[in-house]
Amino acid sequence: MLTIRPIHIKQANEFIRNYHRHNLPVVGGKFAISCYDESRLCGVAVCGRPTSRRLDDGITLEIYRNCTDGTYNACSKLYGGCVRVARAMGYEKVITYTLDSENGASVRASNFICEGKAGLKYPTGTRQKKYTVSPAEYKRRYVYVIKTHN
Repeated sequence: MLTIRPIHIKQANEFIRNYHRHNLPVVGGKFAISCYDESRLCGVAVCGRPTSRRLDDGITLEIYRNCTDGTYNACSKLYGGCVRVARAMGYEKVITYTLDSENGASVRASNFICEGKAGLKYPTGTRQKKYTVSPAEYKRRYVYVIKTHN
């Protein structure tokens, strides 16, 4: 049985370093959660402020990384856990991104809606990095709108 538990971002980054297919560990974030299959760590998710300044409105949370060892349903369990934490913290929207080449099945299974392509294929600007965080590929942005009751 899969269960969601808290985890320190440093430990989540170690898991990401060992298991993520194409992304590096995150630099920071607001919180991280983990997924356990019985007593075995099988996945992590790290969340924080939106990387896009345009979307950083104080009520939107971004899932930076969702990484598993391939355990069935662990990705969906982590997405659901992130939404529940976001709701408890007062966020109104949760966003995340997938590569254009990924099918996004776990995100869609967690009731996120695809808003289409987002961002640029290659980073631009004067502060070019000597490394890439993800492959040079378009991304798809997914959103989960949290229902608020006034």
